Amino acid sequence: MSLSITDQALVSSETGAAPRPEYPRPDRDRSERWLTLNGRWDFEADGIRSDITVPFAWESEASGIRRTWLERGVYRRQVVVPVEWTGRRVVLSFGAVHHRAVVRIDGTTIGEHVGGYESFEFDVTDFVVSGVASELEVEVEAPADKRAIAHGKQRSIPRDDYDGVSFTPTSGIWQSVWLEARGRTYARTVALRGDSLTGIDISVGLAGDEVGGTVVRALVDGVAVELVSDATGHASGRIEFAEPRLWSPEDPHLYRVEITVGDGELADRVIATTGLRRIETRGEELVLNGSRLYVRGVLDQGYWPDTGLTAPDAEALRRDIALARELGYNLVRKHLKFEDPIWLQEADVTGMLVWAEPACPSRFSSEAAAAFEAQLPAMVERDGNHPSIVIWGLYNEEWGLDWDIPGSAARAEAAVRAYGLLRALDDTRPIVENSGWSHVKSDLVDWHYYEPDLATWKQAVEDLASGERETFPVRLGPDFTVDKSFYGSASFPRTGVPILNSEYGEGFTSLERAWHLRWETQELRRHDRYSGYVYTEFSDVEHECAGLLTEDRRTKDWGGCVPADVNAETVLVLDLVPSRAGADLALPVSAFDLDVHVSHHGRSTVSVAVHGAWVPAGAPTDALPSAGFASTSRFEVAPFALSDAVPLGVPARDGAGRFVIWATDAAGAVVARAFLDAAEVEAPNRRGAREGEFVGAEQPEER
Repeated sequence: MSLSITDQALVSSETGAAPRPEYPRPDRDRSERWLTLNGRWDFEADGIRSDITVPFAWESEASGIRRTWLERGVYRRQVVVPVEWTGRRVVLSFGAVHHRAVVRIDGTTIGEHVGGYESFEFDVTDFVVSGVASELEVEVEAPADKRAIAHGKQRSIPRDDYDGVSFTPTSGIWQSVWLEARGRTYARTVALRGDSLTGIDISVGLAGDEVGGTVVRALVDGVAVELVSDATGHASGRIEFAEPRLWSPEDPHLYRVEITVGDGELADRVIATTGLRRIETRGEELVLNGSRLYVRGVLDQGYWPDTGLTAPDAEALRRDIALARELGYNLVRKHLKFEDPIWLQEADVTGMLVWAEPACPSRFSSEAAAAFEAQLPAMVERDGNHPSIVIWGLYNEEWGLDWDIPGSAARAEAAVRAYGLLRALDDTRPIVENSGWSHVKSDLVDWHYYEPDLATWKQAVEDLASGERETFPVRLGPDFTVDKSFYGSASFPRTGVPILNSEYGEGFTSLERAWHLRWETQELRRHDRYSGYVYTEFSDVEHECAGLLTEDRRTKDWGGCVPADVNAETVLVLDLVPSRAGADLALPVSAFDLDVHVSHHGRSTVSVAVHGAWVPAGAPTDALPSAGFASTSRFEVAPFALSDAVPLGVPARDGAGRFVIWATDAAGAVVARAFLDAAEVEAPNRRGAREGEFVGAEQPEER
């Protein structure tokens, strides 16, 4: 019998095991000397005196509190610094606390932090004594009115305009808390960049006793370099490799950089990781390590049942990366949150590309813009070493800009300013200043478009690719639809910038959503001008059931669709507009020639033949017949260029069935699969409708 997250937390408490016991920063490893502070804390809030399980938000079931709209809470627990840490500096670290945290030890305030998603730390050496218990107190303020603070998908009071796609708030301590021992002078920050492709640029910021004129040693694979800090405690240098090995999705090689400050037993030591890789734009193409990159992405909001924005355990983080890969995706757009460093490390290790972005406020003001911008240094400092992050996002759909970049110079300037701030912090990655539409200063033109009618979708995707149109309808509310544009100003270049879709998907049921996934994705693959897509979304969240997987990551009924086939490197593009979900072809089917194209995103040309055959209705698409199928002649398909159409004969069919289509390479291996379902199309039942009224429903969008 499996245990719920709450039961797991209870068992951990009863057995003395802390929840989330793993070292929280595998990408910046100091696990030689550390102590988790996760587990049971005393908790006080309005009318509450209870235990709480850290690191789960007080709204979550796993915390043991499960109260929404508390605006203040106080955490307390005893801490004892190990005697063997004597002589070292002691640092108290927080993965994240929403939203304002005041930290005290034995009643003395040691620091304060504002910002609900950033990691932060305090040097507490002067406030603790090794072997002696101290009381640690964390007082948290989490305003219900979140309009002027970064809160992303957390629900607010007053409610946000996008409340329909918002979820239970995440308040209080919601990431791990821990102590670690460091040297008397230690590396407070370590920035590594491998975009030269020949070596690693190293930047270290020191803190502690003697920050100026201190020797910092960096060692990688037997190659060492000595750096000397300046008067401000900054040291920088470079390690070159005679035979550099690049990081890529196919070969995600990581370098472990050992940074040492000082000598002897009390020296400070941290191991940071990075990879050699370069992501850039060249004209309208994304380029990774000199080769064209096409993004096949999925949007992931990083929520779990019972635990909200906090993963229940490290394995859940790693499993999400594996599941995204099984679905055929090469990129995850982590939506409106700084995800756990363990998740990012897993992306590094396995070669999953990442689009990373901060949470947004919801209404525009100078206060909200400043709060949004304040996150950016912490985002780059914490996550900038990860080679998997290939795109930085900023605002999402003008949230925090009142959906009005085109009509407001001040709001447009806020987006431009955020771009400039992030570019100054990191000039090694493309930046999207406002994901979805209305671009004013961006390295990518990305767009969000939800359209239930496939014929309309097909034509819009074609017209947007050709440049014939720049706008598309966006339903911002039940009675509020606007025409949004790729561009927020007349001066933004209409060519020469990569274009990609970064949100799409439709349908109420899992069968409908899988059907839209098949047909909408193929239309995006039809147009070689695009640099990729991001499907909405990876898994369900609370009331939002748009995921390919359920909230607890179970597979849904996709009606025969195999997402890995839809998102493969090589796919089939069919010249057909289907009738409806479950009935691509209406019965009876007369014999006809189906025009088939191949979209191939490999490194070299592939020679293929296309085949097709009727199989029983609902038969799996990998159960291919060994004889009696129609085939085309073999033809060549160049990378990133849609092939010419080849006709494939589809025999007549009177009864329900599935026409399976597959492509084989010169060796006979199957490289692409698709299918058409033939079924009776029944007219919709409209009995009882008001005269002249069409009774239907629109699918609410994820934005």
